[in-house]
Amino acid sequence: MEPHAPPLFAQPLATWERDGLKAALARAGLPADDLDEDRVLFWRFERDDVPVGFAGIEVHGTDALLRSLVTLPPVRLRGIGGAMVAKMEIEARARGANVIYLAAHGGSAFFARLGYAPCRRDRVPRAIAAAAPFADAGGTGATAMMKQI
Repeated sequence: MEPHAPPLFAQPLATWERDGLKAALARAGLPADDLDEDRVLFWRFERDDVPVGFAGIEVHGTDALLRSLVTLPPVRLRGIGGAMVAKMEIEARARGANVIYLAAHGGSAFFARLGYAPCRRDRVPRAIAAAAPFADAGGTGATAMMKQI
């Protein structure tokens, strides 16, 4: 994050706020078909009461899926995405996860800098591989990645 930047605040996303999330995901080209399912948890991130992005996780036992990380265009390339990922890792750990997976659509270098490593799709736990964002990414050439948390 920027030196001396205001702190990043994460707020669980209320059900009525999901339309804004769907719009942000659509603009970023990310899937938004299953956002209303109970197992899908999302947060809104703010700085100085201004929304800066959204991110979510899906926890399946000791495995988690990082999904739909999106930083809003006016604040991109300021370290906010990395801070958002860190907060999602903490949340996944708090919910019992030991490993977090993701399907990187062109952002694999960003996630590698955060400690994620490519993994073979056949090594991804079944529940994670079956989750909509991961399963839908199978034919897109997205890179499967994971990190011990």
